[in-house]
Amino acid sequence: MSTLSDLLTAQDRLSETDIEWLHRVHGDGQLLADLASADIVIWGQTTDDSFQAVGHVRPSGSATLFYRDIVGEKVRPQWQSQVREAFQSGLIVDSTSPEWFEETPTRVKAVPIVRRGADGRAVLGVLTRHTNLSEVRAPSRQQLTFDECADAIFGMIATGDYPDTTAPMGPRRGAPRAADGMIRLDVDGVVTFASPNGLSAFNRIGFVDELEGETLSDVARTIMPTERDASADESSLPVLLTGRSPWRSDIQARGVTVALRIIPLRDHGERIGAIVLCRDVSELRNQEQEIITKDATIREIHHRVKNNLQTVASLLRIQARRTSSDEARESLLQAMQRVAAIAVVHDTLSEGLSQKVDFDEVFTRVLRLVAEVAAAQNTVAHTRKTGTFGTLPSEYATPLALALTEVVTNAVEHGLAGREGDVEIVAERSEHTLTVRVRDTGSGLPEGQVGRGLGTQIVRTLIQGELSGSIEWQTISGTDTAFDGGTEVVIEIPMRWIRS
Repeated sequence: MSTLSDLLTAQDRLSETDIEWLHRVHGDGQLLADLASADIVIWGQTTDDSFQAVGHVRPSGSATLFYRDIVGEKVRPQWQSQVREAFQSGLIVDSTSPEWFEETPTRVKAVPIVRRGADGRAVLGVLTRHTNLSEVRAPSRQQLTFDECADAIFGMIATGDYPDTTAPMGPRRGAPRAADGMIRLDVDGVVTFASPNGLSAFNRIGFVDELEGETLSDVARTIMPTERDASADESSLPVLLTGRSPWRSDIQARGVTVALRIIPLRDHGERIGAIVLCRDVSELRNQEQEIITKDATIREIHHRVKNNLQTVASLLRIQARRTSSDEARESLLQAMQRVAAIAVVHDTLSEGLSQKVDFDEVFTRVLRLVAEVAAAQNTVAHTRKTGTFGTLPSEYATPLALALTEVVTNAVEHGLAGREGDVEIVAERSEHTLTVRVRDTGSGLPEGQVGRGLGTQIVRTLIQGELSGSIEWQTISGTDTAFDGGTEVVIEIPMRWIRS
């Protein structure tokens, strides 16, 4: 499905700044639809001077007119002249009489979307409000207030005063909507209307009286923590609740958290009051805090596991140095390597919140472990990696790191034993498969057969059992490269298992 940006970019009429402005208007489409109890459609001009629907929001508290998505459609003939007039004149154009749309009486208002810049006013598109008149009954006081606020915002859109570029972007989860609770302020910050949900939100945080007739900033001072205990946002909140500046914040008291959004209202630049949207988000904030705590706990666990594994690896290294048996020393060093490879993955996991691992970084650190083995075996190994592994889930990063540690170590220990040579690791990742090739300039497989030692068994178990992949060993022959006669190990891992 095409997005607003895709549709507008395809017409090549607006700059990126203009498209971003329309994005901001569309971002508040749900607020406008709920306040107006109507469908909101945003129209962009096309290359043939017609108009195309680039955004559509349905009201959440009343019936929609458009049961099918109209984004991407050209403007209907019955709306075209009204939309064109609003676009060309830069003025709001209301329908003079009810119209019928698919056997439903409607009323349409066309609002030019204006952005004021250094070069003056520019009409970027048109917003239409489609009211279902079959749903209209005797309006309640709340609906009348909602309509009044919707008309005020439509007027601000037509004069370029909305959206406000100084308003904070990127609201936290649980941003309040009109139905969650709305409070209307006059120019002095006095409450002229509070919806039942808005009043309940303030009752929960400690204000027990009626809000209407009260100065909201004074109400906030009575329920906020003392200045010494308040955060920076909480200290400034009473000032913000005068409605002079756009803001988004949380207010906490008595174990309850209420999210607030403040929208100043203006008429041709003159401030006429404000809207305060509010919502009880206590449960959401508790869940967020639990997630943060769990993430911190998981990182701490990975960090401690990494430290413990490094301790075990150090103990194995010390034991290997003190043993007199060459066979025991080699076994202990191999065990140390395996433990250290697991520690590398946990070290990476402990550094971030994500349980995914940049495996290229992990493998770079694994190669350092192999270099230590090469030095211990009086071997000079020149290792290089080409291609990228990409990001892998932690449950796949550990077995792959262990398997590659074994494979590369075998290439150094057995392929290049006691001499100088090259080991190349090639990673190729496609949508379906991760392929890793490890080849060396050694003497190839002894008698053409793969060994049956513990290392080979470990690699097979990890690749085939843990990753549902395949692994093959072969002697390189018939190539005109330095690797001719050496050993190549090919590992293939199906990406469908990694995605799942």
